[in-house]
Amino acid sequence: MSNKKIGLLSLTALVLSSMIGSGIFSLPQNMAAVSGGEALIIGWIITGIGITFLGLSFFFISRLRPDLDGGIYSYAKEGFGDLVGFLSAWGYWLCATIGIVGYLVVAFESLGSFTDSEHNIIFGQGNTLVSFIGASIIVWLVHILVASGVKEAATVNLVATFVKIFPLILFIGLATWYFKGETFNQDLKATSLNTSISEQVKNTMLITLWVFTGVEGASVLSAHAKKKSDVGLATVLGILIALILYIAITVLSLGILSRETIAAMSNPSMAGLLENMIGASGKILITFCLIISVLASYVSWTMYSAEVPYRGAKNGAFPKILDKLNSNNVPINSLWFTGLVVQFCLFLVLLTGKSYNALLLISTSMILVPYFLIGAYLLKLSVQMNSAWYIKLTGLCASIYGLWIVYAAGLDYLLLSVLLYAPGIGLFLYSRYQHQKQFNFSKMEKYLLIIVSLLFIWAIYNSFTQVNWE
Repeated sequence: MSNKKIGLLSLTALVLSSMIGSGIFSLPQNMAAVSGGEALIIGWIITGIGITFLGLSFFFISRLRPDLDGGIYSYAKEGFGDLVGFLSAWGYWLCATIGIVGYLVVAFESLGSFTDSEHNIIFGQGNTLVSFIGASIIVWLVHILVASGVKEAATVNLVATFVKIFPLILFIGLATWYFKGETFNQDLKATSLNTSISEQVKNTMLITLWVFTGVEGASVLSAHAKKKSDVGLATVLGILIALILYIAITVLSLGILSRETIAAMSNPSMAGLLENMIGASGKILITFCLIISVLASYVSWTMYSAEVPYRGAKNGAFPKILDKLNSNNVPINSLWFTGLVVQFCLFLVLLTGKSYNALLLISTSMILVPYFLIGAYLLKLSVQMNSAWYIKLTGLCASIYGLWIVYAAGLDYLLLSVLLYAPGIGLFLYSRYQHQKQFNFSKMEKYLLIIVSLLFIWAIYNSFTQVNWE
């Protein structure tokens, strides 16, 4: 039986690998399309402060309640009851599962940039039959890797993380050398977008949220950490490293080429920028590292996707069948459950032709509520335990940031998340009856069920056909 635990370095690599997936390679174009240099800097300041408070929330909770394993699910359940805990776990699991489908899609789309032509489409946007077969093979190879032990999978992820950090450092070094102040300043306010600075800042929020999704990775796998104190520290270290990389890459890019040129680039836009600096070898390097990066992120997100339903099953929020470990202490049935759902989603991508951007839209919308609940739980916990003022302030600021990103996302994204949260209620009801042989709800749970049901009806009636999936 594998009882190996994960150390601080591997935990930090998991957090970094979760956040630094495919998004960072497309970040220059994504940000240039919606904002100029001024709004971009303001957006990063807001996101940097908010995500730091969110990371510190994980840090403080891991110290105030080191007995809690499972991160997002356990914190929401402990703070606000079984139903809220389930909704947090369900939303996070969907975010992780749909997100890793997106990783596979974009990996094969990247291969297509070398093999496809106008008359010979092999990989397309990662949604062709060849892509489907290749992605399916990877799904079950990763399944075998994770099933062999969390420590073993984390070690592979650690090596891959170092591989994908190298081209980012290279890009930053070259971008610093080629940076021109006059290029950066020529469209600082992005007047051609015909939007205010505040609107531009708001439009960057979902992009910045996506690239930080995964910040909770260490807390989700806290039961496998050598020391519980490493969980919070790994989270904060991962945030600081990622924030430095994100700011440097996006700000320096605007000093290499004009905002309009970058905004019109195909993704991964870092490949086009590096090609502009050092030639065709730059595109090859970035595309290769993108594939390594998304596959490494796929490994870490698969571990999270398997862990959350397992923790939920142990507490009665998910069906009992998911509460099973194999000889390597891996939640094997939960891993099978995630793998089969990923396989089904890949089949849907093949049938519908949905793209990476569509999958990210869905995935990001599901993480809004779970992130808000983290700050809210720290605030509640710090008041109950009469903790130091700075811990209470951290919980308050993280909660405000959580509400801000829900607002910045807009109504369409909120209603889209409701459409996906609502079906999970049926799974929760089944699990509660399976574990307790009765349906017994608190007054708060009854109110919440009514609210979710009404929002679900509203979403179906008013927004489902209006969501821009592409």
